[in-house]
Amino acid sequence: MLTAMFLAALILITVHSQETEETITYTQCTDGYEWDPVRQRCKDIDECEIVPDACKGGMKCVNHYGGYLCLPRTAQIIVNEREEAAAESTSGRNSVIRRTPADPQRTPPNPTHQIQCATGYEQSDHNVCQDIDECATGTHNCRADQVCVNLRGSFSCQCPPGYQKRGEQCVDIDECTLPPYCHHRCVNTPGSYYCQCNAGFQLASNNHTCVDINECDANNPCAQQCYNILGSFICQCNPGFELSSDRINCEDTDECRTSSYICQYQCVNEPGKFSCVCPEGYQVVGGRTCQDINECETTNECREDEICWNYHGGFRCYPRNPCQEPYVLTSENRCVCPVSNAICRELPYSVVYKYMSIRSDRTVPSDIFQIQATTIYPNTINTFRIKSGNENGEFYLRQTSAVSAMLVLVKSLSGPREHIVDLEMLTVNSLNYRTSSVLRLTIIVGPYAF
Repeated sequence: MLTAMFLAALILITVHSQETEETITYTQCTDGYEWDPVRQRCKDIDECEIVPDACKGGMKCVNHYGGYLCLPRTAQIIVNEREEAAAESTSGRNSVIRRTPADPQRTPPNPTHQIQCATGYEQSDHNVCQDIDECATGTHNCRADQVCVNLRGSFSCQCPPGYQKRGEQCVDIDECTLPPYCHHRCVNTPGSYYCQCNAGFQLASNNHTCVDINECDANNPCAQQCYNILGSFICQCNPGFELSSDRINCEDTDECRTSSYICQYQCVNEPGKFSCVCPEGYQVVGGRTCQDINECETTNECREDEICWNYHGGFRCYPRNPCQEPYVLTSENRCVCPVSNAICRELPYSVVYKYMSIRSDRTVPSDIFQIQATTIYPNTINTFRIKSGNENGEFYLRQTSAVSAMLVLVKSLSGPREHIVDLEMLTVNSLNYRTSSVLRLTIIVGPYAF
């Protein structure tokens, strides 16, 4: 069943010629239709295909006979094909050309004056009504801020992309107030917008998403080590260096200033590291500790008639035979005064020479040397004393048993210096037997406390 709109589309135009007895009728389709020369009838124009951006606001365009509708996307559409065919066959202005039998091939003398075109169309050189492009001819009435879009038989005034109608004016659409187009920041511009990223990020190829910049790969800003993190980077320094105030460059760490105990003797700062040095007579052990060099084993410069004695930081040469008249050498470092010599009656029977070394500024009190009788006689009493070399009271001799005593350092000694202390052991018995022996102890104090 045809609607009233489709019935109204049938218009018949008859033109009578004064010169001949004939009737000429032309066909012109109404708005929303165009002539199909193959099927010889008017067919509907699909405005949804030819009108750019026909529907806005998320609506969908639905074509129908002679026009189109903008419907919600959830709407269901039912098309009656028989009605569409009937509408197309009746949507035109039909005319029939009747000619006399005497002159069947005769055409109207001036057919251009015999065509009537609908509004928005004009007669072509081939006596066909064609659409007037109002946008090209300038016959439209669109505003300066609008864009003219030509339609079949008409035109439409639309806003440029990025603008929307507000009344009769086109105003800019602020895309930045709509659902987020940009990952980080949106900047609105007239008719458009663009996205910006926070520091440490850059726009991806889609111009919307922000991706992290790997500053360490792009242009390593760090002086030494660079570590990329999300949106930024961190600089670190090699061992022996520390970050400067700009957090990018590295400055040498003066390890020697950080601690006075980093080296046992002296610390030498170097770029990115440090080294420990020791004084003459010592060598570095373990990178920081100073150890005495035993020159008697490495560079013994003593004569054949001398013995080498190593001490902390150096060495000394002492005579192999230290005995002085009237003493004679009986064993290594032991001198005895012969009883046959009358002078020996008033002298200690024996003198033993010993050598020892101690570090400078040793903690006191400190046990440093033990003296002990080598020969024990029955029914005798042994007493011990410091015979000489203790004028300043640096030492104290403590008897530990009937046959031994301990030399105690009671005042700290600073080196380098040498002390010679005579320790005497006096032996007596009930028969008034009396004898003595001396241990001559040479104490060498090293120059350092290590």
